[in-house]
This record gives sequence, C-alpha cells and structure tokens, in this order.
Amino acid sequence: MPRGGSVRELPNFHPEDDSEKLHKAMKGFGTDEQAIIDVLAKRSNSQRQKLLVQYKTCYGKSLIEDLKSELSGKFEEVVLDLLKKPDVYDAQELRGAIKGAGTDERCLIEILASRKNKNIQEVFRTYKTEYGRNLEDDVMSDTSGHFQRVLVSLITGLYEAGEKKLGTDETKFLTILCSRSVPHLQRVFPEYEKICNKDIEKSIKKEMSGRLEDSLLAVVRCVKNKPSFFAWALHRSMKQGMGTDDKTLVRIMVSRCEIDMLDIRHEYKEAHGESLYAAIKGDTSGDYRKILLELCGGDD
Repeated sequence: MPRGGSVRELPNFHPEDDSEKLHKAMKGFGTDEQAIIDVLAKRSNSQRQKLLVQYKTCYGKSLIEDLKSELSGKFEEVVLDLLKKPDVYDAQELRGAIKGAGTDERCLIEILASRKNKNIQEVFRTYKTEYGRNLEDDVMSDTSGHFQRVLVSLITGLYEAGEKKLGTDETKFLTILCSRSVPHLQRVFPEYEKICNKDIEKSIKKEMSGRLEDSLLAVVRCVKNKPSFFAWALHRSMKQGMGTDDKTLVRIMVSRCEIDMLDIRHEYKEAHGESLYAAIKGDTSGDYRKILLELCGGDD
C-alpha cells in the first residue's frame, strides 16, 4: 500500500503568520535558520506559493531575494528549490543538465524516466516559457544515438522504430519500453521473464552498456517500483566513495517529499539495511543536513 509523502498540507495554514515568522528570522543581526526550516520544510508546495505572494504583500519585498541575501551554500539551494513550482523546478534541472560544458545524463534520465506523461508535457511547456527554447531540440543537440532516441521518446511519449532493417536488440528494447503504457509494461515484464527465463533488467545489462543501459534500466525500474528506483538513486548519490552527489540528493528530496518519500524510505531500508535518515545524517552537515532530514520526515 502506498505510504505517500513526508511533507503534507498544513491544516489551518496562515500565510500571514508564516510571513511574519520568516521576516523575523531574517531581520536584525544573524539569521534564524531553524525558523526558516520549520516554515518552509513543513508546508506543501501550494502553500509555499501562497506564502510568496503574502510575503510580498506584507513587506513589499521578494521573499526569494531576502532569502538569497541571508543564506548561502547548499542550504540556500534547498530552500530556494522548495519555493519553485514542480514543473519550474524540473525545467530548471533539465536546463542545467544540458547547458554548459558536459551533460548531466543522470539528471536527464532520472527526470524523464520517472515523471508521468502529463507532468512531462507540463515541463515541456514551462521549459519553452522559461528559457524560450524547445526541450526536445536541446536534448537532441546534446545527445546522440540510441540514448538520444530514448530521451526524445520519453519527452514525446512516442517511439519511432526507425529503419526496420536495423533489427538490433537496441531497437527491440526501445520499441517495447518507450512506446507502451505503464500498466501494459507491468504485464509485459512477467511474460518476458516466462518466455526468456530471464528478468528484463538482466537482459538489458547483458545486451546494453553505458548511457543507453542506464536509461533503459531507469525506465524498467520506474515501471516496476518507482520508490525503489529513487531509493537506489539516493544510495548511489551518497555511497560512491567520491563524495556526495549533492545535486541528485537535493533534487530527489525536494521533488519527491510530497509524493512518495515515505515509500522511498521503506524501500531504502529494505534494500540497504540502514535508514535513509541515517544515510543523510552521515553524509551531510549543518543546516543543509537539518533541512534534508526534515524533508525525509523521520527515522525508520
């Protein structure tokens, strides 16, 4: 049974009171970071949007600009990300993954493989509005080959099989995974295993490599069990032996806290034998740690 998000609508929400708390936390000498966490990490995104408007009404200033002037580092990043609407946040992350030197392929795969079609279409429109660019065109200019075709098919919801003469395993997998509905794929995977005597993930690992393997595995894992996919991605972000992948850690904690964070916590504990809370606590520090732990919603 789905457990849901760790952050929920606050009953008896009063944006005027919250605006006053935030203003008080930032005025005078020093900043009360805990007060900021207590407000922003314990309100839903829709409530935060109302708070942005109310703060401007009360004080004639932008809450975002005030926070920028008071905060810094990774803590500031999380706070500001919480104040973005989900489609704006996803569009921002995708744009950041594409522009500049190198491509953040993990970000592209994570967002495009895990969001519902209707959410992808919202992000597509927001990307155009925010940046004056076409998301599909930007992805195509930044990627190539079968990997490109997977990402484009996830954006458009369609997969063009291309030249039939190819007949490659890549084309076969892409056609199945990127042009079918989730309920259909949930029925296909057990049948695939019966026929082939092999789990589809094992087949992908055997037949594919690199970015294409990563993208198709993400699609399969999101179809099978989305919280399990995010638990795996979070574990990878903190346990690489190369320092923390903070961008992935923040993105998942911010984007999933209202959707399925409690389910992700359950899957994390099942798969890795320690709680997500303990993993974050051991991998982060300061106010950055405090706000992430608040979004996590407790220890299992």
